Amino acid sequence: MKRQLRSISTVVVLMFVALFVSTTSIQFFSAQQLRADSRNSRTILDSYSTKRGAILVDGTPIAESKPVDDQYNYQRTYANGDLYSAVTGYFTIGQGETGVESAENSYLAGTSSDSFFSNINSILTGQDVQGDDVNLTIDPQVQQAAFDALGSNTGAVVAIEPKTGKILAMVSKASFDPNTLAVHDTKQVLAQYHALLSAESQPLQNRAIAGDLYAPGSTFKLIVASAAFASGDYDLDSTLPNPSTLTLPGTSRTINNAEGGSCGGGNTVTIAVAIQNSCNIPFAELGQKLGYDAINAMAKQYGFGDSIHVPMASTPSQYPQTDGTAELMRSAFGQQSVRVTPLQMAMVSAGIANGGRVMSPTLIDKITTSDLKTVVPFQAKEYGDPISSDVASDLTKAMESVVDNGTGTNARIDGVDVAGKTGTAENGTGDPYTLWFTGFAPAKDPQVAVAVVVGNGGGLGQQGVGNTVAAPIAKKVMEAVLNK
Repeated sequence: MKRQLRSISTVVVLMFVALFVSTTSIQFFSAQQLRADSRNSRTILDSYSTKRGAILVDGTPIAESKPVDDQYNYQRTYANGDLYSAVTGYFTIGQGETGVESAENSYLAGTSSDSFFSNINSILTGQDVQGDDVNLTIDPQVQQAAFDALGSNTGAVVAIEPKTGKILAMVSKASFDPNTLAVHDTKQVLAQYHALLSAESQPLQNRAIAGDLYAPGSTFKLIVASAAFASGDYDLDSTLPNPSTLTLPGTSRTINNAEGGSCGGGNTVTIAVAIQNSCNIPFAELGQKLGYDAINAMAKQYGFGDSIHVPMASTPSQYPQTDGTAELMRSAFGQQSVRVTPLQMAMVSAGIANGGRVMSPTLIDKITTSDLKTVVPFQAKEYGDPISSDVASDLTKAMESVVDNGTGTNARIDGVDVAGKTGTAENGTGDPYTLWFTGFAPAKDPQVAVAVVVGNGGGLGQQGVGNTVAAPIAKKVMEAVLNK
């Protein structure tokens, strides 16, 4: 009898232990996964029970929640959805959220630790608990100028205030209207989501910070020149051999300058002229002399290899290890396996514009409660200082000559000194080029740094170049800042 009681007791104890382990596992280890499960209707309803905070540009909501008469209580709406889709992302039923909606979700939903006392106060005073408002650094006029200038092209624009890192514009095209994903009909949301996901233009990709990265072409020469000048062994007047064609070591492959022939004539060419005329052969030679390690170290100081949070996480730009001298030389003018985001190239120009100091780029100006109290203030942060002010000054001079007399003349602005660098990147035999412009203005007191990329050759195949397609777009964005 005692043996049977002990057996029953043991079974009961084991059942309690199993129950304890199971409930503990669900509460502490599986809770996050269960909350994130798109099938969890309770979590979805909870997320709509509180009025979600607004996303603001210059004090005007571009995303806000409005009361509706259904089980979700609030409907997320987006003003000028296409214009700001690369910034706001979307907030949906069952498909989660992206963009600022995702990166600042805890504040917008009112669940952040910073919102605790504000929520308690709302409860005690009988007010409805609301999420915090996220105020963006985006300038509406600059954003609109970038969106309009990019037109029907596939590509992206990023504009940054060099001294602070504030992102003034972030546009990615093709874009989409997040309102179509914010409806309360789950079947309609899924149908629209899958339509966007399968679209050839890939509108859900934020090309400004992620998606399929781009070959930078000659814009990468700014990093190679930075490494050269920072070494102390080179300056603007340093000369390099100047052949009209160059056979890469260990191969039968030749490289040429974009315009054909030598770089400006003569047996040698200065680095200044090579930047102005965007000559590939001198930079291939310079890359060989510097070596992979020096170029890679400089690229990393500018941000290559890092996921930059703006607050959305960017895809790291890449300067992969080269396999041999021929690959190293091609990488020195932005070909081979070098891949970048427009955000990264805007950071490079902004760092040069800011005397060698790269500020951490951000979309967040401040986060405020519903009664306008600041929860998170803006604070400029330095990302790094890859180059000295002297090196930055030399690079600025070279970039001014690009716009004044070189390959970037379509970025000229009357009465303003503009510094810039074009890029026309090859993508494969017969494939359209990728077209670039990055730079800043005014050159002596920079107010804006910009990077523009246009994919698919801007519709011109291999006939388009950075100066004819990307530079005019950058000009309009810079003018929008300077004309304020």
